[in-house]
Amino acid sequence: MAREGFEEIVETFVFLEDWEDRYRHVIEMGKAMDPLDDALKVAATKVDGCASQVWLVPEVEGEGRSAVVRFAGDSDAMIVRGLIAVLKALYSGATAGEILDTDAKSELGRLGLNEHLTSQRSNGLRAMVERVRVIAASV
Repeated sequence: MAREGFEEIVETFVFLEDWEDRYRHVIEMGKAMDPLDDALKVAATKVDGCASQVWLVPEVEGEGRSAVVRFAGDSDAMIVRGLIAVLKALYSGATAGEILDTDAKSELGRLGLNEHLTSQRSNGLRAMVERVRVIAASV
């Protein structure tokens, strides 16, 4: 179910053969995101299981599997902001059903992230994916 924006990231990663360049690209994606309003950085939007501070704020239109889910996010770590941007490209604007049907591990595996992230960052990424799935399941 990879969305167009995510496919663009995959294509860019193919072009950027060196992992350092890919890492910089992810950081640049994070820098390009709008910051989350401080009023939204509350316990209810905080993602547990991340070494960094991470917040994901959903916006849901509709109900059930056909509800469209968008989200904003932020982190105090630039690489994590970039990972949020990657997840937004993968999920934001998808229906709840599409999110639940997406094999995030497989899709993110296309980027080779697991081989190059620290175990703490990988755990945080899994926690963010799980939060998005919980949001999709709850609508």
